[in-house]
Amino acid sequence: MRRSFCQVLFVALALVGALATGAAFAQSAPTTSRLVVALNADIRSLEPGVNRDTNTDTVIHQLFEGLVAYKTDLDVGPALAESWTLSDEGRTYSFKLRPATFHNGKPVTSAELKWSWDRLNQSSAWTCKPVFNGQSGAKVVAVETPDPQTVVFKLDRASAIFLKQLANIQCHVLAMHPDSLDAEGKWSKPIGSGPLKLREWRRAEYVLLDKFAEYRGSTAPANGFSGARDMLVEQVLFQVIPDPSAREAALLTGAVDILHDIEPDQIETMKQRGMRVLSTPGLGWSALLLQTDDPLLSNVKIRQAIAHAIDLKQIAEAQTLGMAPANASAVSSSTAFYNAGFAAWPAYDPARARALLKEAGYKGEPLRLQTNKQYQAMYQNSVMIEQMLAGAGFAVKLEVIDWATQLSNYLNGRFQMQSFGYSGRFDPALMYAAFVGDKTRFKTAQYGDPDAVALLGQLDTTDDPAVRGKLFAALHAKVQADVPIVGLYFSPIIEAVHPRVEGYVSWPANRPITWGVRKR
Repeated sequence: MRRSFCQVLFVALALVGALATGAAFAQSAPTTSRLVVALNADIRSLEPGVNRDTNTDTVIHQLFEGLVAYKTDLDVGPALAESWTLSDEGRTYSFKLRPATFHNGKPVTSAELKWSWDRLNQSSAWTCKPVFNGQSGAKVVAVETPDPQTVVFKLDRASAIFLKQLANIQCHVLAMHPDSLDAEGKWSKPIGSGPLKLREWRRAEYVLLDKFAEYRGSTAPANGFSGARDMLVEQVLFQVIPDPSAREAALLTGAVDILHDIEPDQIETMKQRGMRVLSTPGLGWSALLLQTDDPLLSNVKIRQAIAHAIDLKQIAEAQTLGMAPANASAVSSSTAFYNAGFAAWPAYDPARARALLKEAGYKGEPLRLQTNKQYQAMYQNSVMIEQMLAGAGFAVKLEVIDWATQLSNYLNGRFQMQSFGYSGRFDPALMYAAFVGDKTRFKTAQYGDPDAVALLGQLDTTDDPAVRGKLFAALHAKVQADVPIVGLYFSPIIEAVHPRVEGYVSWPANRPITWGVRKR
């Protein structure tokens, strides 16, 4: 049950008092020069590539820059690289760096880019390693630095998605300075070249960033994470407020400036109280993960029964208030590849589900569905799914655990079913790559069918839109038949902004952009 406004107002006022009296803010910039963004949970790390989630991505990309980055139209544009060329039949990428400065005052050169790449590539925790080492895409066979302003990536074969993976927000292929490490070679502090630098991270409370006065931006215009990142405020505070009602009240009372990722049922309240609400189609995919290696779920008839037992339309309408349709495919309707064929999926039919269970010899064995309450949509999805599966004859046990544990279980394949959400990918091939792969090698792979893996491999070798569309359709047909995952919907991005904030824009990447934003 939602709290009354008076209750959450009290919480928000307490938050305001804490901000006003905290020692960390005693010497900070005036309120009009500090942009406050609410986070629903603390970040996991300030080291790129080793321990990430959506909130971590948000902060990391304020501090660091990559060679290239995504634009608001989902194309790839310049960041640290002002230009690049292809040679050797698409196997060699040469990037020319723009003039840039690290937070320690040292210039950005190709040497630091190579050092950053090598550090990522040597880390066993880097989840994007398979897309660069040949396991799930082209292999980077060498990174060369012919001069201080040139970085050369050499691949074992041409790749249609190499630049997109290099720009991938989740992969963190960013420029770090070696001074980020202490004398023992351990990560100590984030030293990047972004428009903001770290002032203080107080765990479970906030991350406070200062404007980097020596920031030297791109000559390309600001566009998503690409181009110039010119700060118009002196500080950005990422304030951790786990309670959704408290976050809402904090915005209404002025304790925060931006509520990132609000729920659809908050829209009218926000508008009525004078807040500005922004919305754009999203790329984040809500899904039910099925562990096909599980003794019970290895039976395809049981997985098909699950598909027939779930009313996708009802879940999508309830969760997005009709703002986004149900979508069981990994192809978002906001991309040019989507067509009516991707709506094909086993129809909601509890009677058919029960018949399949009988054919499969199901005897009421319990199914455990993992979820968490940090991300309300995941929890609410799991509650509806549990009820629908029970109505079709499944015995389901809901396991509510903390998000950190659930994420660890996902990364290690420790679950039967999970209510999950994939961060937005800018190309459907990247979304398929998130769950299609050799399950003996990738613990996060949901679907290891060799033909599906081969189709994904073909997507890496062609940039012809017509061919790619056919490959996406073939992949969806296989997922539809084998049901290794049940896609639910692509969440619309809905953000609420205080009216004193100017210049803030929403975009499909679902990560706040703080540059180009000012406060009255």
